[in-house]
Amino acid sequence: SPRDILAGSEQFIIMNYRVPRIILAILVGAGLSVSGTILQGIVRNPLASPDVIGITKGAGLAAVIVIILFPHSPAFVLPVAAFAGAIGIAFILFVLVYKKGIQPTTLVLGGVALGALCHAGIQYFMIKFPLEINAALIWLTGSLWAKDWEHISGVLPWIIVLLPLTIFLSIRLDILHFEDDVARGLGENTTRSRFVLLMIAVALAASCVAAAGSIGFVGLIAPHVARKLAGGKHKYLLPVSAMTGSLLVVLAAVAGHRDQDRR
Repeated sequence: SPRDILAGSEQFIIMNYRVPRIILAILVGAGLSVSGTILQGIVRNPLASPDVIGITKGAGLAAVIVIILFPHSPAFVLPVAAFAGAIGIAFILFVLVYKKGIQPTTLVLGGVALGALCHAGIQYFMIKFPLEINAALIWLTGSLWAKDWEHISGVLPWIIVLLPLTIFLSIRLDILHFEDDVARGLGENTTRSRFVLLMIAVALAASCVAAAGSIGFVGLIAPHVARKLAGGKHKYLLPVSAMTGSLLVVLAAVAGHRDQDRR
């Protein structure tokens, strides 16, 4: 009957479009906010985020190259390229700062420099290829449009593994909040701890950006909101930050969906 057909179409839309976007919004929000919380703890700077150290810019440059130069590539190439770009920038950053022991100042300055280079590369491709700019701008802005279960499968394993690991290592973030001399006096290997936590933050941000594009505000804002709610102890701050980030992205997605409906 027409009613059964209508019910079947509604169920199809909900299960194949609405639910995957909500789940992906929850995962991406949690991953980006926890990544930002880790980076703010590592560099002891409340303005730190995946954008600041160049992770999202590296992913953006790789994605723009694929979108503009290889427009007929299979769908899976774009997220793989974005993930590789983020990891590549993180590797270059680590090589640059390793000799000085991954100090907070050198980490931020190196990340800002690499991010500026990647941003310059993005601007070059946009000016050089103005006709192909629209698809690149959509990805760089970040969006949950046209996301499905396949995108969730690319993010979910990272979240399941790395979020509990981050909470397990939360005491190290608390110790790194002190000056390095104090942290070493407490028995902490600051270089090793920063490296491990930096790799976790990079993997979380890279997987989320690869799935949903460069959603930049979550990694910066969510940790501050969570800090007001849970305080500065990372054992509580990290899970609250994850929930706050998820809520922010879900609300943003709902607001964007309603705006599209009105249009």
